[in-house]
Amino acid sequence: MSATLDAIVVGLGAMGSATLAELAARGRRVLGLDRFVPPHDLGSSHGKSRIIREAYFEDPRYVPLVQRAYQRWAELERETGRTLVLRTGGLMIGPPRGALVSGARLSAETHALPHECLSAAETRAAYPALRVSDDAIAVREPRAGVLFPEACIAAQLERARRHGAEIRGDEPALAWAPDGAGVEVRTARGRWRAATLVLAAGAWLGRLVPELDLPLTVTRQALFWFTPRAHPERFEPERFPIFIWEDEPGRFLYGFPDLGDGVKMARHMEGEPTDPDGVRREVSEAETEALRAAVARCIPDAPGPLRASAVCLYTNTPDQHFIVDRHPAHEQVVIASPCSGHGFKFASALGEVLADLATGAAPAFDLGLFRLDRLRAPR
Repeated sequence: MSATLDAIVVGLGAMGSATLAELAARGRRVLGLDRFVPPHDLGSSHGKSRIIREAYFEDPRYVPLVQRAYQRWAELERETGRTLVLRTGGLMIGPPRGALVSGARLSAETHALPHECLSAAETRAAYPALRVSDDAIAVREPRAGVLFPEACIAAQLERARRHGAEIRGDEPALAWAPDGAGVEVRTARGRWRAATLVLAAGAWLGRLVPELDLPLTVTRQALFWFTPRAHPERFEPERFPIFIWEDEPGRFLYGFPDLGDGVKMARHMEGEPTDPDGVRREVSEAETEALRAAVARCIPDAPGPLRASAVCLYTNTPDQHFIVDRHPAHEQVVIASPCSGHGFKFASALGEVLADLATGAAPAFDLGLFRLDRLRAPR
């Protein structure tokens, strides 16, 4: 049994690494545990690129949080000397009354964000790689761009170590229990005691809080990188923005410029349910061809030879909003995640929020959208 720490963080992906770094920077004695060696490609925080965007179609209440995240990513870049963000601009494309475009416009107008609406013809003229149908429009926002997830996590862990955090990879948390006002965590290598526990275990979260019976679904999401089959210059970051495209009602295609590995494209959601310890890691030819066909309808020159594919995990709540809250029976336990496939961009800001919760400070943001009690059926 170790001496009592101030906090233990379980899971060192996007949210956990940011929380560990923030707690350590505040002078807390902290331990980070992960079942693998982060950054790794076995969870939800990999894939070479993640979108960051401000006109948040999911809900206007996310906007202040993502604005803080932009600030914190920039600060982390300066502190570590790493390149973490690339601004490309962004397009939300779809029917004017569709969930994507109407939601992006609502957030942009609610928060007076810089943006403009482009007709289909204007979008095609500005971005000749895109085949936008006449019944669609695009919301263009200038601050959107790309985060580099592996570099972001490495930077957070570097910051954490520099401020004295202990990081133990290949040491999954097997169980935890309240220990007086604190908590005890058991791993295969020993037992650890702390005043506070932050659970940021992503797809493995449900196993650590079975008593809450959370309605979480883990899905397998396939990612694809294609060599453009024509006009590769149209896909350079200076000319091709990140995008999300509601190409069919309620279905979303998203993608990135060619950052040196080909153009990355994928479907948002729609992945098959899976067990995080038994994920089908191979991407089939049928999956590749289905995605290729969808991309070809919208961006004909993009889906040339397949360059690479990968699998990541979404851990989804029924309403697709996050969980950021205290355990209802144990105030010393903070639950952070799951993020339903759209949380990475917020990690730098949520690290502050979670550190506040773990130290008894009042977070600067309204967390009502992320409360646990919205998911728990009355008993």
